[in-house]
Amino acid sequence: MAMGFTLLSIDAVDDAYSDYEPTRATRAISEFVQEILSNWYVRLSRRRFWKGEYQEDKISAYQTLFECLLTISKLMAPVAPFYADRLYLDLCKATGFESDQSVHLADFPTADKATRNVVMEERMSKARTIASLALSLRKKEQIKVRQPLQKIMIPVRNQEEREAILAVEELILSEINVKELELLDDASDILVKEVKPNFKTLGPRFGKNMRFVATAIQGLDENQLKTLEAQEEIELVIEGEKVMLSSADVDIQSKDIEGWLVANSNGITVALDIQLNEELKEEGIARELINRIQNLRKDAGFEVTDKIILYLTPHNSLNAALNNNLEYIKAETLTLEIHILDEIKEGVLIEFDDVITSILIKEH
Repeated sequence: MAMGFTLLSIDAVDDAYSDYEPTRATRAISEFVQEILSNWYVRLSRRRFWKGEYQEDKISAYQTLFECLLTISKLMAPVAPFYADRLYLDLCKATGFESDQSVHLADFPTADKATRNVVMEERMSKARTIASLALSLRKKEQIKVRQPLQKIMIPVRNQEEREAILAVEELILSEINVKELELLDDASDILVKEVKPNFKTLGPRFGKNMRFVATAIQGLDENQLKTLEAQEEIELVIEGEKVMLSSADVDIQSKDIEGWLVANSNGITVALDIQLNEELKEEGIARELINRIQNLRKDAGFEVTDKIILYLTPHNSLNAALNNNLEYIKAETLTLEIHILDEIKEGVLIEFDDVITSILIKEH
């Protein structure tokens, strides 16, 4: 996935340099590094980097990261010559992969189209869009990502889109911390859509007749909206003349439904169930506790593989979360024993949500 987007970045940056547009080139590099490589690939591959033996999967993860960084060093060389050279030389010194004495003596990268996996790129793009929409809804409602939610619903327009989303279902659910994903073939009975004219595109095209077009757009029925979404264009008769409208001429939104939040982007609609039962709340507390324990492990200088003994002071909400998520907490924090004590003299006071407890960890 990362390599596919790297190839796209090579083309974008090369085109920008050819047009003498260094700012556009720099933005393309920045977007790839931040959004694709850092926020997506590296973050999602963390377990591949540090868990398990140095075998095929881990080697592949590191090699992909290396290829991306090496390519970035060459792409950025014209606009960040000194840092690019340092990055390139460090990568080559550690691996002996290339023998050029400077990035400025190396060949500029070219995109090998034969190595692209377009299907995978499209699936990952959908996964990123869905995750972004769901996370934006969480932020809107101030629901932490560590708080599990029960379900997300996504309308699909055809079998191809269904298969694309199902192929990355596990990734989506993990990324947004939701239990279930339901794909809807026909969401008309569940999600109510409304359409608004996009005056920015309509104005230049229709001028003084724009108000007639806007009225026609607002009068589109459910079947016409489906046609527009599926075919990305629709022909209407307005004031006796045939007019072709594209999906860019309208803004289609789905209304929120009780207990759910709805968002749209890039032709994708998601509906997120934001209702919390006790089981979900307890798992959310367990995840928050795990985060605090991991931070304490790090502050105490423990190795990633060190086993610990955990001491906690009791709290009503915490007690239930511990009892119902005990093995999960132990596995995630490498805890062999958990002890609940009324008082811990050397403990660290931890507060989150409505939970207050003292925590002490010791190496086993």
